[in-house]
Amino acid sequence: MPRHFAIVAIAAASLFTLTACGGDDKADNSKPSASASELTQKQKDEISKAAGIPPKPTGAKRQQLLDALAAVAPDVVRYEDKAVDAARNQCRSINGDGNKLDWAASMRFTYKDVKTTEAQGAKINDALKKSGFCKV
Repeated sequence: MPRHFAIVAIAAASLFTLTACGGDDKADNSKPSASASELTQKQKDEISKAAGIPPKPTGAKRQQLLDALAAVAPDVVRYEDKAVDAARNQCRSINGDGNKLDWAASMRFTYKDVKTTEAQGAKINDALKKSGFCKV
């Protein structure tokens, strides 16, 4: 067991040494990349779309989404903004052919005093697919 700790200590020391050597590189004259706050809304939307995340719905589309979610898991819409964000993020998994989609939905739609089961997660996934919300 002491040998294990020695190996961990050597690895930690090596990592510290590598990170300490970073320093400023004054020879790098490249422009800094744009920060997220400097991106236009159109650019942000394009990035989200590429990731499989639909745009934030407003008006009637938002209400349609909330109605579809409420029909299969009424408690998840208690906090509407959280439900909308969870739905958008779940679309990323659905559109990316993610694994354990029902479990992921149950986790995403569990917040504050709302507990979502995997069975409800499966129904949420069906609702998101059937409603067309996740199509980007």
